[in-house]
Amino acid sequence: MFEFDWQKPELAHQQNTHAQDIGLPLNTWQTCDRPPKNIMHGQYCRLEPFDVEKHSDGLFNAFLLDTEDHNWTYLPYGPFKHSEDFQNWCREQCLGDDPLFHTVLDQASGQLSGLASYLRITPEVGVIEVGHIHFSPLIQGKRQATEAMFLMMRRVFDELGYRRYEWKCDALNAPSCRAAQRFGFQFEGIFRQATMYKRRNRDTAWFAITDCDWPVLRAGFESWLATDNFDAAEQQIRSLQSCIANH
Repeated sequence: MFEFDWQKPELAHQQNTHAQDIGLPLNTWQTCDRPPKNIMHGQYCRLEPFDVEKHSDGLFNAFLLDTEDHNWTYLPYGPFKHSEDFQNWCREQCLGDDPLFHTVLDQASGQLSGLASYLRITPEVGVIEVGHIHFSPLIQGKRQATEAMFLMMRRVFDELGYRRYEWKCDALNAPSCRAAQRFGFQFEGIFRQATMYKRRNRDTAWFAITDCDWPVLRAGFESWLATDNFDAAEQQIRSLQSCIANH
């Protein structure tokens, strides 16, 4: 049995609300470009294409702050207890074009704090996925983490013109499912026994944002990320959901 505790029941019925929406005109459709390997700058963070020599040691130390290894639970690799093992994994998995890994850094201090990637990149039909998201405790629940996701969305839709942006995760990974919905991804269903990892089954939850959804989401993210939405302790004044709902 599936336990959808991460989801308000009514959200399960939203998967068809945009069935009749029309995105980018298909009679003028052109293949998208692949994501470039350059820096995405925000107010609070930036994303740099992953570089083993530049980023691996700092990321390894940032990930060690997760002393209970909770962040590795739903990733098909890790945890890594030795920096050499993490570096070897990075060289084998993080230097290709798909997945295309980016490192999240604090914009002011340059502190390394997380990884995220584009993957399953299909430019000929304008579909791309975000995955391998691994944020250290340094930015979990903070505005840098939300802005990192916004910067990746903005590149996908505004810069490259993709039609669909996907988020997939283990259906048991309640924090990831809640995060997807907070960021505006719509739940589309469960693929049962989609794969296996770490000697256990994975039923995969699918979420997506389309180009039809993006204008409202972009305005909501921009309102939430505004400096006047945070108090002196860097706590939000308005939630992301309320900012999106007001546009």
